[in-house]
Amino acid sequence: MDNTGKEKEAIQLMADADKKVKTSGSFLGGMFGGPHKVEEACEMYCRAANMFKMAKNWTGKHLAEGSAGNAFCQAARIHMQLQNKHDSATSFIDAGNAYKKADPNEAIKCLSAAVDIYTDMGRFTIAAKHHITIAEIYESELVDIEKAIAHYEQAADYYKGEESNSSANKCLLKVGAYAAQLEQYAKAIEIYEQVGSSTMDNPLLKYSAKEYFFKASLCHFIVDELNAKLAVEKYEEMFPAFSDSRECKLLKKLLDAHEEQNSEAFTEAIKEFDSISRLDQWQTTMLLRIKKTIQGDEGDLK
Repeated sequence: MDNTGKEKEAIQLMADADKKVKTSGSFLGGMFGGPHKVEEACEMYCRAANMFKMAKNWTGKHLAEGSAGNAFCQAARIHMQLQNKHDSATSFIDAGNAYKKADPNEAIKCLSAAVDIYTDMGRFTIAAKHHITIAEIYESELVDIEKAIAHYEQAADYYKGEESNSSANKCLLKVGAYAAQLEQYAKAIEIYEQVGSSTMDNPLLKYSAKEYFFKASLCHFIVDELNAKLAVEKYEEMFPAFSDSRECKLLKKLLDAHEEQNSEAFTEAIKEFDSISRLDQWQTTMLLRIKKTIQGDEGDLK
């Protein structure tokens, strides 16, 4: 069967399911198997949703005809009516995933409805996972970084509560990176220090700690050169392995160059580091911000 056929069949199923829901609420419908009719309607909505998926109709060309997202939403509401909380949340997730293809705002509404159900059930780990999905939609589709940050923070809180510290740290690092981009340096520093401290004693993760202390130092440096010097000293004391890292050596060269207001030495130190360990986009952005504070600098790293 071609996609058009699947779509027509799905539209018919939606119409039949709507009828069952309406008649189940009437006096006669209630006498003759009301709840059973509602369950049947729910099953029909799910079947219609899957047919819409096969036809790649995610959000509905015409609202009246329905769509995968719409059909899953109807199923979710009926599951809730029948007190099937878990099934309701699953259907809201399916709806969110369908809407994600073409209507990010509607996807967020459905995913948020699922998150509310999971938190009500005490399923915080799965709620955190879906907060991350919402954050990613805000990041890539809607480009609303403040809202993305809020959802990553909520996910981190839930993961921490469930002792999933590694997952919590991943979310916090996202928050830290965005906070620094938005010039919220105090917040970024707090996160990088927190994650650095929690990873430096872990034999499997301690290698990453130097990167987090490096990032915290860069944020300090943008705010104030003296702050950065004191921070580097503090991190060396906390985590002696940081002293021997290339990141720490680079910071000391940059601090010397900045103190002398020597733009060339600053750039040369970065080039030398970058030729062995590539700097990422975030680090490059922060280094450019620091370099712009050198008098008479043109603000590039060439």
